[in-house]
Amino acid sequence: MTTNDQLEPMPGDWQRALAIVAHPDDLEYGCASAVAVWTDAGREVTYVIVSSGEAGIDTLEPAESGPLREREERASAAVVGVREVEFLGHQDGVIEYGVALRRDLAAAIRRHRPELLITLNPEDTWGGTYWNTPDHRAVGRAVLDAAGDAGNRWIFPDTDAEPWNGVRWVAVAGSGAPTHAVDVTDGLERGVRSLMEHRAYIEALTGEDPEKYARDLIEGFAREEARRFGGRPAVTFRLFSR
Repeated sequence: MTTNDQLEPMPGDWQRALAIVAHPDDLEYGCASAVAVWTDAGREVTYVIVSSGEAGIDTLEPAESGPLREREERASAAVVGVREVEFLGHQDGVIEYGVALRRDLAAAIRRHRPELLITLNPEDTWGGTYWNTPDHRAVGRAVLDAAGDAGNRWIFPDTDAEPWNGVRWVAVAGSGAPTHAVDVTDGLERGVRSLMEHRAYIEALTGEDPEKYARDLIEGFAREEARRFGGRPAVTFRLFSR
């Protein structure tokens, strides 16, 4: 970050990105607006969701909730131009950081061959105020590690796809210490509508009208970050180069 606290623009010289997160809805709490901007520019973005979010709705049994949340995520991704959404089937709420998770993520990276990897905050807290969930911490950390694993032919040599050492950056959304940002002026409305596709989840989470809930959150986050990005509504990332 520069000394005046202003964020740098995200790199633009890439064509393929892979977003890997723990749950359906993780990407919709802000990041989807940036995805809409990228797909508008002709870039390819694929989603890999580690669980189906089946433990996320208290009033629905996991066997019913998981398929519902997968449907909501596919509809949500389509709003921002994402055609491919893959679910890895790890158990929601108890995703474990370790070799098994790293292997699955390295295999996904090898299959999709991204230049840019995107994940969610792996830190202990959200801005030092709210404790982060175990799933977010495990998946975010494993994504950072799997970026290197995927390129090493001697690590996980039995995956179907060949090693891929083409990951150039890992972008962490929701970080308390962002370094870069995307101007989401043209993607903000679709970011709101993308979150609104998670209607069953939102209705279980809050008594607010789903559109008001989504609009207040997504527009609020983007406008709050504008002060660090030339007054433009922004989605922020902590960017790690490789």
